[in-house]
Amino acid sequence: MPKGLKRALIATLIAVALYALLGFLVLPAIALHLANGQLERYVSAPAMLEGIRFNPFTLETTLSGLSIGEPEQLGFDRLYLDFEWRSLWERRLYLADMDAEGLRGEALIGQDGAFNLQQLFETPEPEPAEQAPSSGLFPLYIERLAIRDAYLHFQDLSHDEPIELTYEDLDLELAHLGTQPDNQADVSLLAKAPGGGTLEWTGQLGLAPFNSQGTLSIAGLALGPLAPYVRQAAAIRLQEGALALKTDYRLSVDDSTSFALSNTELKVAPLVVADAQGAPLLRLDRLHLAGAAVDLEGRRITLGTLGIEGLVSHLERGEDGTLNWQRLMATDPAPGADAATETGAAPQAPWRVIVNEGTLADARLTLADRVPEHDVELAVGPLDLSVSRLDTGGQAPFELALATTVGKQGSLKIDGTLAPDAREGRFTLESQDLDLRIAQSYLSPFLHLELRSGLLDSALALELTGIDPLAFTVTGRADVEQLHTLDTFRQRDLVRWQRLGLEGIAYRYPNALSIDHVELEKPYARVVINPDQSTNLSELRVADKDGSTAREASEPASDREPTGDDTPFALHIGGITLKDGSADFADLSLRPVFATSIEQLAGQIGTLDTQAQQPAKVTLAGRVDRYAPVSIDGSLTPFDPLRSLDLTARFNQLELTTLSPYTSKFAGYRIQRGRLNLDLHYRIENGLLNAENHVVIEQLQLGEKVESPDAVDLPIQLAVALLKDSSGTISLRLPVQGDLRNPQFDVMPVVWQTLRNLVVRAVKSPFKFLGGLVAGNQPDLSEVPFAPGSSTLQPPATQRLDALAKALTERPVLKLEVEGRSTPAEDGVLIAQARLDREYRYLWYRMQQERGEKVPADALDIVVPDEEKPALLDAMYRTRLKQQPPTEWDDLDDPARQGLLRAALIEHWSDNASLLRRLSQARAASIKGYLVDSGGLDAQRIYLLAPSLAPVDDEPQVTSLLHLGSL
Repeated sequence: MPKGLKRALIATLIAVALYALLGFLVLPAIALHLANGQLERYVSAPAMLEGIRFNPFTLETTLSGLSIGEPEQLGFDRLYLDFEWRSLWERRLYLADMDAEGLRGEALIGQDGAFNLQQLFETPEPEPAEQAPSSGLFPLYIERLAIRDAYLHFQDLSHDEPIELTYEDLDLELAHLGTQPDNQADVSLLAKAPGGGTLEWTGQLGLAPFNSQGTLSIAGLALGPLAPYVRQAAAIRLQEGALALKTDYRLSVDDSTSFALSNTELKVAPLVVADAQGAPLLRLDRLHLAGAAVDLEGRRITLGTLGIEGLVSHLERGEDGTLNWQRLMATDPAPGADAATETGAAPQAPWRVIVNEGTLADARLTLADRVPEHDVELAVGPLDLSVSRLDTGGQAPFELALATTVGKQGSLKIDGTLAPDAREGRFTLESQDLDLRIAQSYLSPFLHLELRSGLLDSALALELTGIDPLAFTVTGRADVEQLHTLDTFRQRDLVRWQRLGLEGIAYRYPNALSIDHVELEKPYARVVINPDQSTNLSELRVADKDGSTAREASEPASDREPTGDDTPFALHIGGITLKDGSADFADLSLRPVFATSIEQLAGQIGTLDTQAQQPAKVTLAGRVDRYAPVSIDGSLTPFDPLRSLDLTARFNQLELTTLSPYTSKFAGYRIQRGRLNLDLHYRIENGLLNAENHVVIEQLQLGEKVESPDAVDLPIQLAVALLKDSSGTISLRLPVQGDLRNPQFDVMPVVWQTLRNLVVRAVKSPFKFLGGLVAGNQPDLSEVPFAPGSSTLQPPATQRLDALAKALTERPVLKLEVEGRSTPAEDGVLIAQARLDREYRYLWYRMQQERGEKVPADALDIVVPDEEKPALLDAMYRTRLKQQPPTEWDDLDDPARQGLLRAALIEHWSDNASLLRRLSQARAASIKGYLVDSGGLDAQRIYLLAPSLAPVDDEPQVTSLLHLGSL
C-alpha cells in the first residue's frame, strides 16, 4: 500500500472515529444539556428531557423521556426523527420518518379561564429589529409521521360543572407531509373517544395553503361530557345521548375560508335533555340523518333524509308569556353579530336549507300554558310528520303531511304544499273529535261559562295565495257535536246541542263567508230574567277590573282605528234546518216565578244572503210545555227585516196557569185555569208595520186575589166577564200599525197599551161595550127610562132591555144589578096623586064593608062616588097628617077648602121616602121581570139593589140604573 494512501486512510479512520465520538457521545450530551437548559429557561414548571441519541451517520435522532410539569402536564416516552442528508444541499428539511410513542398531554382550563399549557411556557419578548418579509412556511418535508398510543386528558373548570375528556390509544399517521405549495399528505387518525367511542380520520392535508379533505367518522360518542358547553349556549342538561357521525369534508384556508361537508350521515340514539332544574324537556329514541351536505362559502345546508323517531318533548308558555325553550336559549348576541351593520358592510345572503325528505315518527308532545289563571295542558301524539322537497331558496312548493292524536280521542290530519316563503300554499285539514274544552281557560277571564263538552269534526281545504296582504280561502265542512255549556254564575245549563253541521263552507279572507247548509240537531237554550230584572246572559260577562273593555265597546265606530278594508262582510247561508230544538224561559222577578219551556222545535229557514236581500222562507213548528203546538210560517229579509217581512205565528192551547205569575203581578189575580191561542200576523214593507194580533182565551177562570203594587186599578173580574162569550171564550183583535224606523215607536208597548185600552174601555163603559156586540146603533144600555110616577116599561125601555138580554146571553158569566130610582121632583106629585086615589078607594071600601054592602075582592076595583069624596078627603087629612084643618079654612067655600086639603095631602105624600122607595122597587122589579120573562135570562143572574133617588135634571123621564158584575 503506498505510504501516502496509508496515511490518508489512517487520517480518514481517525476523522471518522472522531466524528463518531462527537456524534454518538459528545453531541447528544451537549444537546441534552442545552435542551434541558432551554426548558429550564422557557418553561415555568419543572421540565426535563431524559435522553437524546443521535446517529451521525444516518442522522437518526431519538429523544426520550420528556416530562413537563409536576405533576406531568406534557410529555412523551420516545420521539424518533430520521433526517435525510439531502436536507443539507436542497435547503429544505427532510424527514424520512417521525415517530412518537407514549405522547401524553394534560390540558386544563382553570376556574379563571387560564390555560395551563399556555402558562407552562414563558415566551421572551422579541427584540425590535428590522425583519425581512416572511417568505412563507419553514421548508419541511416529512415522508412519514406517526403518533402511537397517545393519551390526551382535557379538563375545563371554568364552568359550573367541570368538563373532563380523555382520548386514549390515539394513533395518527401522515405520509408525504410538506410545506411546499400544493403538497398533499395522506392522513390517518384513530382514537378512542370518551365513553368508549371511536374517532377515525382519513384524508389529505396540505399546509401551503392550509387545506384538507377526507372522511371523518365518529362512533359511540357520549354527549354527556359535553353538556356544560351546551349549557353555555342554553340552560339545559344533556342527561343522556350518544352520537355517530360519518362525513366527507373539504377545508381550505387562504384569502378566505372554504368549508364543506358532503355524504354526511349522523345518528343520535338516544337523546335526553332536561332544563337546569332537571325537569324533562326532550327525549328521542333515534335521530338519523343521511345524504347531508354543508357548504360554508355558499351558505347552503342540504339534508338528504332526516328521520326522528320517538320524540317526547314538553313545550310550555310561562306566566310571563315566554316559551320554556325561549327562556333557555342564551340572549346575548354573538360577538360580531352587529359588525356588518356597524361597518356598513353589505349583509350576507341568508342560509339556504334543502330537505329532500324529513320525517318525525311516533312523536309525543305535551303543550302547557301557564298564562291563564288555570293551567292548560294538552297531550299531542303519537304524531307523524313528513316534509319533502323543501328548499328555502327555491320557488317550488314543498310537501307537508301531519297526522296526530290530540288529547284523549281527537285526531288531526294535514296534507298539502307550501311555498318556501310561505306566500302560497294548499292544504287539506281533517279533524275528528277535537275536544273544545281546551278553550275553557281562555273563556274564564271573560265569561262565567263552563264549556263542559264539545267535539269538532272537520274536512277543510285551505288555499293560501298571499301574505302581504294576507289572502286565503277555506272550503269544506265542519261539525261541532255534543256542545254543552254551563252558566257557572248560577250553576245551570245555558246552551247545548247534539250537533251543529256546516256543509259547503267557503270562506274568503277577510270578508266573505258562504255556507250551503246549516243543520242544528237538538239545540237547547236557557233564558232567565232575574229578580232584579237583569238576565242570565248579562251575568255571563266577567266584570272588567279597569273598565277598558266597556269603554272600547262604547267607543263610536268613527273613533276606532281603520282596519284597512271597508268592504262589507258578505254572508250567504243556503238554508238552515232545525231538528228537535228546545228552550227554557223563566222570570224570577215574579212571585211565584214564571217558567215555561218549548220543545220539539223543528223546521227550516231559507236562504240568507247579505247581498241578495231576497226574502227567506221560514217554517218552524214546536210545542210549548209539551202539549201546546206553536208554528211560525212566512218570509223575511234576515239582514234587513224592516225592508220586507211577512210572518205568521200561531200558538195553540197554551195553558194559562203558566202565566199566573204575570197575572198576579199586573192584574192582581192568579189564574185557576184557561188556555190561550195566539194568531199573530206581522207584515213590514219598507219599515211600515201592519200587524194583526188575534188573541183567543178559552175557559179563563181567575183564582185568588193577590196583593201587587204593579197591578192595574181595574175590576179585572168584570173585564173578564165582559170579554167572555157564551162559550167561555175571549176573542180579541189587537191591530198595530206604525213606522218602525221612528225611534220612538216600539211594537210591544203599543200592543200592551192597545190591550189595556180595550180593557179600560170595557170596564169603564161596559154597557157601551155590550151594545157593540148587538146590531144597530144602540143607546146607553145602562139606563132604563120610565114615565114619571110609573113603573110600567114603555117601548124605548123594552128595546134597550131586548138588546141587553141578547148581549147578556152571549156573556153568561156576567151578572146584572138593577138599581131602581125615583125623584120627588118628577115622581113625587104623581105618586102622591096615585096615593090619594088609592086612599079614596081604601076608605070607601072599608066603609062599605062596615055597612055590610057587597064589595069587590080588591079595594082598587071599587068606584068612589064623587059626592062622597069631600068627607073622605077631610078624614084622610085628619088621619094621615094627624092634625085638624086650620080654622080659617072653615070660612072658605067647599071647593076652595077641598083644594087646600087635597094640596096638603099631595105635598105630604110627594116627599114621602117610603112611596118613592116603593116606586123604585117596582121599577126594578119591572126590569127584572121583563129580562126574565121576555129576555130569557136566568133570574139568578139578576140582583135588585137598594132603591135610590135620581138627580134632578131636565129630562122628562126618570131612569133606573143597571150595573154589571161577574158571577
